[in-house]
Amino acid sequence: MKRGQSDLSLMLAVDKPRGMTSHDVVNACRRIFGERRVGHAGTLDPMAEGVLIMLIGPAARLNAQLELHDKRYAARIALGACTDTDDEEGSVIRTAPIPAEAADEAFARSVLSGFMGPQMQMPPIYSAIKKAGVKAYEAARAGTVVNLQARPINVEEAELISISEEDGRLSWQVRFNVSKGTYIRALARDIGRAAGTEAHLSALQRLSIGSISLRDCVTLEALESVRERAALDPVKALGLRFAYAEGKQRASLENGGKLSARATMLHEYARSHAFDDCACTSGVVESCCPPRAGERISVLLDNALKAIYRFDADAGAYVPDCVFSKAVIRGVV
Repeated sequence: MKRGQSDLSLMLAVDKPRGMTSHDVVNACRRIFGERRVGHAGTLDPMAEGVLIMLIGPAARLNAQLELHDKRYAARIALGACTDTDDEEGSVIRTAPIPAEAADEAFARSVLSGFMGPQMQMPPIYSAIKKAGVKAYEAARAGTVVNLQARPINVEEAELISISEEDGRLSWQVRFNVSKGTYIRALARDIGRAAGTEAHLSALQRLSIGSISLRDCVTLEALESVRERAALDPVKALGLRFAYAEGKQRASLENGGKLSARATMLHEYARSHAFDDCACTSGVVESCCPPRAGERISVLLDNALKAIYRFDADAGAYVPDCVFSKAVIRGVV
Protein backbone atom coordinates (compact mmCIF):
# COMPACT_ATOMS: atom_id res chain seq x y z
CA MET A 1 0.00 0.00 0.00
CA LYS A 2 1.31 3.44 -0.93
CA ARG A 3 2.17 5.91 1.79
CA GLY A 4 -0.84 8.01 2.71
CA GLN A 5 -3.34 5.40 1.56
CA SER A 6 -5.65 3.41 3.79
CA ASP A 7 -7.68 0.36 2.83
CA LEU A 8 -10.88 2.38 3.01
CA SER A 9 -13.38 3.38 0.34
CA LEU A 10 -16.44 5.09 1.77
CA MET A 11 -18.79 8.06 1.73
CA LEU A 12 -19.94 10.08 4.74
CA ALA A 13 -21.44 13.48 5.50
CA VAL A 14 -20.02 16.13 7.82
CA ASP A 15 -21.96 19.00 9.35
CA LYS A 16 -19.42 21.64 8.38
CA PRO A 17 -19.05 24.36 11.01
CA ARG A 18 -19.05 28.03 10.13
CA GLY A 19 -15.55 29.46 9.73
CA MET A 20 -13.91 26.43 8.12
CA THR A 21 -13.20 26.05 4.42
CA SER A 22 -14.23 22.87 2.64
CA HIS A 23 -10.51 22.14 2.22
CA ASP A 24 -10.06 22.44 5.99
CA VAL A 25 -12.57 19.60 6.36
CA VAL A 26 -10.73 17.58 3.69
CA ASN A 27 -7.49 17.96 5.67
CA ALA A 28 -9.23 16.94 8.90
CA CYS A 29 -10.54 13.77 7.21
CA ARG A 30 -7.10 12.99 5.80
CA ARG A 31 -5.72 13.06 9.33
CA ILE A 32 -8.58 11.10 10.89
CA PHE A 33 -8.52 8.30 8.31
CA GLY A 34 -4.83 8.35 7.44
CA GLU A 35 -5.85 8.63 3.80
CA ARG A 36 -4.43 11.07 1.24
CA ARG A 37 -7.24 10.51 -1.29
CA VAL A 38 -10.10 12.55 0.17
CA GLY A 39 -12.61 14.54 -1.85
CA HIS A 40 -15.88 16.31 -1.28
CA ALA A 41 -19.06 17.00 -3.24
CA GLY A 42 -20.29 20.59 -3.40
CA THR A 43 -17.98 23.27 -1.98
CA LEU A 44 -19.22 25.40 0.92
CA ASP A 45 -17.81 28.88 1.56
CA PRO A 46 -16.19 29.48 4.98
CA MET A 47 -19.21 31.47 6.22
CA ALA A 48 -21.57 28.59 5.34
CA GLU A 49 -22.37 25.56 7.45
CA GLY A 50 -24.22 22.30 6.96
CA VAL A 51 -24.09 19.22 4.75
CA LEU A 52 -20.71 18.48 3.17
CA ILE A 53 -20.36 15.02 1.62
CA MET A 54 -16.88 13.57 2.13
CA LEU A 55 -15.43 10.82 -0.06
CA ILE A 56 -12.61 8.69 1.34
CA GLY A 57 -10.18 6.64 -0.76
CA PRO A 58 -11.28 5.44 -4.23
CA ALA A 59 -14.79 6.69 -3.36
CA ALA A 60 -13.47 10.16 -4.23
CA ARG A 61 -14.45 9.34 -7.83
CA LEU A 62 -18.11 9.71 -6.79
CA ASN A 63 -17.63 13.48 -6.71
CA ALA A 64 -18.82 14.10 -10.28
CA GLN A 65 -21.88 11.90 -9.77
CA LEU A 66 -23.06 13.48 -6.51
CA GLU A 67 -22.51 17.10 -7.58
CA LEU A 68 -25.27 16.66 -10.16
CA HIS A 69 -27.86 16.47 -7.38
CA ASP A 70 -30.06 19.39 -6.31
CA LYS A 71 -29.18 21.16 -3.08
CA ARG A 72 -31.39 22.74 -0.40
CA TYR A 73 -30.35 25.73 1.70
CA ALA A 74 -31.59 27.98 4.47
CA ALA A 75 -30.34 31.50 3.73
CA ARG A 76 -30.50 34.92 5.37
CA ILE A 77 -30.50 37.84 2.94
CA ALA A 78 -29.55 41.19 4.46
CA LEU A 79 -31.11 44.15 2.62
CA GLY A 80 -29.71 47.63 2.15
CA ALA A 81 -26.09 46.94 1.16
CA CYS A 82 -24.13 44.84 -1.31
CA THR A 83 -20.53 43.66 -0.95
CA ASP A 84 -17.74 42.80 -3.37
CA THR A 85 -18.12 39.09 -2.52
CA ASP A 86 -21.95 39.16 -2.35
CA ASP A 87 -21.78 37.92 1.26
CA GLU A 88 -20.99 39.38 4.65
CA GLU A 89 -17.31 38.47 4.44
CA GLY A 90 -16.74 41.09 1.75
CA SER A 91 -16.45 44.86 1.85
CA VAL A 92 -19.55 47.00 1.36
CA ILE A 93 -19.38 48.63 -2.08
CA ARG A 94 -22.90 50.11 -2.31
CA THR A 95 -25.78 50.96 -0.04
CA ALA A 96 -29.37 51.80 -0.91
CA PRO A 97 -32.57 52.72 0.94
CA ILE A 98 -34.82 49.80 1.76
CA PRO A 99 -38.35 50.32 0.43
CA ALA A 100 -41.07 50.15 3.07
CA GLU A 101 -42.82 47.26 1.29
CA ALA A 102 -39.74 45.04 1.82
CA ALA A 103 -41.04 44.42 5.35
CA ASP A 104 -44.27 43.01 3.90
CA GLU A 105 -44.37 39.21 3.50
CA ALA A 106 -46.65 39.35 0.46
CA PHE A 107 -44.18 41.67 -1.29
CA ALA A 108 -41.22 39.43 -0.38
CA ARG A 109 -42.99 36.32 -1.68
CA SER A 110 -43.84 38.14 -4.91
CA VAL A 111 -40.17 39.06 -5.44
CA LEU A 112 -39.02 35.52 -4.67
CA SER A 113 -41.54 33.99 -7.06
CA GLY A 114 -39.79 35.86 -9.88
CA PHE A 115 -36.69 33.74 -9.26
CA MET A 116 -38.40 30.38 -9.66
CA GLY A 117 -37.55 28.15 -12.59
CA PRO A 118 -34.76 27.96 -15.21
CA GLN A 119 -32.72 31.15 -15.64
CA MET A 120 -29.29 32.56 -16.40
CA GLN A 121 -27.19 33.60 -13.41
CA MET A 122 -24.10 35.80 -13.37
CA PRO A 123 -21.67 34.17 -10.89
CA PRO A 124 -19.98 36.27 -8.18
CA ILE A 125 -16.67 37.87 -9.17
CA TYR A 126 -15.14 36.17 -6.15
CA SER A 127 -15.74 32.55 -7.19
CA ALA A 128 -13.66 29.49 -8.08
CA ILE A 129 -14.65 29.64 -11.76
CA LYS A 130 -11.55 29.63 -13.95
CA LYS A 131 -10.85 32.06 -16.77
CA ALA A 132 -7.72 31.35 -18.83
CA GLY A 133 -6.64 28.89 -16.15
CA VAL A 134 -6.91 31.42 -13.30
CA LYS A 135 -9.59 31.26 -10.61
CA ALA A 136 -11.85 34.30 -10.68
CA TYR A 137 -11.30 35.16 -7.01
CA GLU A 138 -7.52 35.08 -7.49
CA ALA A 139 -7.76 37.46 -10.44
CA ALA A 140 -10.14 39.75 -8.51
CA ARG A 141 -7.77 39.91 -5.53
CA ALA A 142 -4.96 40.85 -7.90
CA GLY A 143 -7.07 43.73 -9.23
CA THR A 144 -7.71 42.15 -12.62
CA VAL A 145 -11.09 42.72 -14.27
CA VAL A 146 -12.85 39.36 -14.61
CA ASN A 147 -15.35 38.89 -17.43
CA LEU A 148 -17.50 35.96 -16.34
CA GLN A 149 -20.36 34.58 -18.40
CA ALA A 150 -23.90 33.98 -17.15
CA ARG A 151 -24.65 30.29 -16.59
CA PRO A 152 -27.91 28.31 -16.70
CA ILE A 153 -29.37 27.33 -13.33
CA ASN A 154 -32.73 26.20 -12.01
CA VAL A 155 -34.43 27.34 -8.79
CA GLU A 156 -37.09 24.82 -7.80
CA GLU A 157 -37.96 26.45 -4.48
CA ALA A 158 -37.58 29.98 -3.10
CA GLU A 159 -39.79 30.03 0.00
CA LEU A 160 -39.93 32.92 2.44
CA ILE A 161 -39.59 31.63 6.00
CA SER A 162 -39.65 34.93 7.89
CA ILE A 163 -38.68 38.60 7.88
CA SER A 164 -36.64 39.98 10.75
CA GLU A 165 -34.91 43.17 11.81
CA GLU A 166 -31.73 43.33 13.85
CA ASP A 167 -29.70 46.47 14.59
CA GLY A 168 -31.86 48.33 12.11
CA ARG A 169 -31.06 45.87 9.31
CA LEU A 170 -33.94 44.11 7.56
CA SER A 171 -33.36 40.51 6.55
CA TRP A 172 -35.32 37.83 4.69
CA GLN A 173 -34.96 34.21 5.77
CA VAL A 174 -35.44 32.05 2.66
CA ARG A 175 -35.34 28.34 1.89
CA PHE A 176 -33.95 27.46 -1.55
CA ASN A 177 -33.88 24.25 -3.58
CA VAL A 178 -31.50 24.75 -6.49
CA SER A 179 -29.64 22.95 -9.26
CA LYS A 180 -25.94 22.26 -9.56
CA GLY A 181 -23.87 25.39 -10.12
CA THR A 182 -26.23 27.83 -8.41
CA TYR A 183 -24.61 30.51 -6.24
CA ILE A 184 -26.86 31.46 -3.33
CA ARG A 185 -24.70 34.59 -2.90
CA ALA A 186 -25.62 35.66 -6.41
CA LEU A 187 -29.30 34.96 -5.75
CA ALA A 188 -29.15 37.18 -2.66
CA ARG A 189 -27.53 39.97 -4.72
CA ASP A 190 -30.12 39.75 -7.50
CA ILE A 191 -33.08 39.40 -5.13
CA GLY A 192 -32.04 42.63 -3.41
CA ARG A 193 -32.06 44.50 -6.71
CA ALA A 194 -35.43 43.01 -7.65
CA ALA A 195 -36.76 44.31 -4.31
CA GLY A 196 -35.62 47.83 -5.20
CA THR A 197 -32.52 47.95 -3.01
CA GLU A 198 -29.15 46.22 -2.55
CA ALA A 199 -28.52 42.98 -0.64
CA HIS A 200 -25.97 40.37 0.34
CA LEU A 201 -25.95 36.92 1.91
CA SER A 202 -25.45 37.13 5.69
CA ALA A 203 -25.90 33.46 6.70
CA LEU A 204 -26.17 30.13 4.89
CA GLN A 205 -26.83 26.56 5.93
CA ARG A 206 -26.92 23.67 3.46
CA LEU A 207 -29.79 21.40 4.45
CA SER A 208 -29.27 18.60 1.94
CA ILE A 209 -27.58 17.32 -1.20
CA GLY A 210 -29.97 14.98 -2.96
CA SER A 211 -31.19 12.49 -0.33
CA ILE A 212 -28.35 13.26 2.13
CA SER A 213 -29.53 15.68 4.81
CA LEU A 214 -28.37 17.09 8.13
CA ARG A 215 -29.72 14.06 9.97
CA ASP A 216 -27.15 11.94 8.11
CA CYS A 217 -24.23 14.15 9.17
CA VAL A 218 -21.66 13.82 11.92
CA THR A 219 -19.57 16.57 13.45
CA LEU A 220 -15.81 16.49 12.98
CA GLU A 221 -15.49 15.92 16.73
CA ALA A 222 -17.70 12.82 16.54
CA LEU A 223 -15.91 11.58 13.44
CA GLU A 224 -12.69 11.31 15.44
CA SER A 225 -14.20 8.38 17.35
CA VAL A 226 -16.77 6.82 15.01
CA ARG A 227 -14.55 6.95 11.88
CA GLU A 228 -15.79 4.44 9.23
CA ARG A 229 -18.90 3.71 11.29
CA ALA A 230 -20.17 7.05 9.95
CA ALA A 231 -20.21 5.63 6.41
CA LEU A 232 -23.43 6.11 4.42
CA ASP A 233 -24.89 4.04 1.59
CA PRO A 234 -23.66 5.38 -1.78
CA VAL A 235 -26.32 3.37 -3.62
CA LYS A 236 -29.12 5.26 -1.90
CA ALA A 237 -27.25 8.54 -2.23
CA LEU A 238 -26.86 8.14 -5.99
CA GLY A 239 -30.54 7.26 -6.36
CA LEU A 240 -29.88 5.06 -9.40
CA ARG A 241 -31.35 1.67 -10.11
CA PHE A 242 -28.84 -1.04 -9.33
CA ALA A 243 -27.74 -4.57 -10.23
CA TYR A 244 -25.86 -7.33 -8.43
CA ALA A 245 -22.93 -8.74 -10.40
CA GLU A 246 -23.03 -12.53 -10.27
CA GLY A 247 -21.63 -15.39 -12.35
CA LYS A 248 -20.25 -14.29 -15.72
CA GLN A 249 -21.31 -10.71 -14.97
CA ARG A 250 -18.96 -10.71 -11.99
CA ALA A 251 -15.93 -11.62 -14.09
CA SER A 252 -16.83 -9.03 -16.72
CA LEU A 253 -17.26 -6.34 -14.05
CA GLU A 254 -13.91 -7.09 -12.43
CA ASN A 255 -12.26 -6.66 -15.84
CA GLY A 256 -14.15 -3.42 -16.60
CA GLY A 257 -16.04 -5.04 -19.47
CA LYS A 258 -19.58 -4.67 -20.79
CA LEU A 259 -22.56 -6.20 -18.98
CA SER A 260 -25.23 -7.89 -21.04
CA ALA A 261 -28.54 -6.09 -20.60
CA ARG A 262 -30.42 -9.36 -21.00
CA ALA A 263 -28.46 -10.95 -18.16
CA THR A 264 -28.60 -7.88 -15.88
CA MET A 265 -31.56 -7.72 -13.50
CA LEU A 266 -32.26 -4.19 -12.25
CA HIS A 267 -33.39 -3.50 -8.69
CA GLU A 268 -34.70 -0.45 -6.89
CA TYR A 269 -35.94 0.72 -3.52
CA ALA A 270 -39.69 0.22 -3.59
CA ARG A 271 -40.38 3.40 -1.67
CA SER A 272 -38.69 5.47 -4.38
CA HIS A 273 -41.09 7.34 -6.66
CA ALA A 274 -38.68 7.24 -9.59
CA PHE A 275 -40.74 4.59 -11.31
CA ASP A 276 -44.41 5.11 -10.46
CA ASP A 277 -45.65 2.29 -12.73
CA CYS A 278 -44.13 -0.32 -10.45
CA ALA A 279 -46.54 -1.96 -8.00
CA CYS A 280 -44.02 -2.09 -5.14
CA THR A 281 -44.62 -1.67 -1.45
CA SER A 282 -41.43 -1.99 0.59
CA GLY A 283 -37.78 -3.07 0.56
CA VAL A 284 -35.59 -3.80 -2.45
CA VAL A 285 -37.42 -5.32 -5.40
CA GLU A 286 -36.80 -6.18 -9.02
CA SER A 287 -37.57 -3.23 -11.26
CA CYS A 288 -40.37 -3.67 -13.76
CA CYS A 289 -39.19 -0.90 -16.13
CA PRO A 290 -36.79 -1.60 -19.01
CA PRO A 291 -33.54 0.40 -19.15
CA ARG A 292 -33.60 3.78 -20.89
CA ALA A 293 -30.98 4.83 -23.42
CA GLY A 294 -28.12 6.47 -21.54
CA GLU A 295 -29.47 5.47 -18.11
CA ARG A 296 -26.80 5.05 -15.45
CA ILE A 297 -26.99 2.22 -12.92
CA SER A 298 -25.04 1.26 -9.82
CA VAL A 299 -23.38 -2.16 -9.98
CA LEU A 300 -22.79 -4.02 -6.72
CA LEU A 301 -20.16 -6.63 -6.00
CA ASP A 302 -20.42 -8.50 -2.70
CA ASN A 303 -22.93 -5.84 -1.57
CA ALA A 304 -20.52 -2.94 -2.11
CA LEU A 305 -20.63 -0.35 -4.90
CA LYS A 306 -18.07 -1.48 -7.46
CA ALA A 307 -19.00 0.60 -10.50
CA ILE A 308 -21.41 2.91 -12.28
CA TYR A 309 -22.47 1.72 -15.73
CA ARG A 310 -24.45 3.36 -18.52
CA PHE A 311 -26.95 1.62 -20.83
CA ASP A 312 -25.87 1.62 -24.48
CA ALA A 313 -29.11 0.98 -26.37
CA ASP A 314 -27.32 0.32 -29.68
CA ALA A 315 -25.08 -2.34 -28.13
CA GLY A 316 -27.85 -3.74 -25.93
CA ALA A 317 -25.41 -3.68 -23.04
CA TYR A 318 -24.21 -1.63 -20.08
CA VAL A 319 -20.81 0.02 -20.50
CA PRO A 320 -18.61 1.31 -17.65
CA ASP A 321 -18.66 5.00 -16.71
CA CYS A 322 -16.71 4.62 -13.46
CA VAL A 323 -15.12 1.50 -11.93
CA PHE A 324 -13.69 1.78 -8.41
CA SER A 325 -10.34 0.16 -7.70
CA LYS A 326 -11.82 -0.77 -4.32
CA ALA A 327 -15.57 -1.08 -3.97
CA VAL A 328 -17.28 1.61 -1.87
CA ILE A 329 -18.76 0.11 1.31
CA ARG A 330 -22.47 0.65 1.82
CA GLY A 331 -22.32 1.79 5.44
CA VAL A 332 -25.78 2.67 6.77
CA VAL A 333 -28.23 1.01 4.39
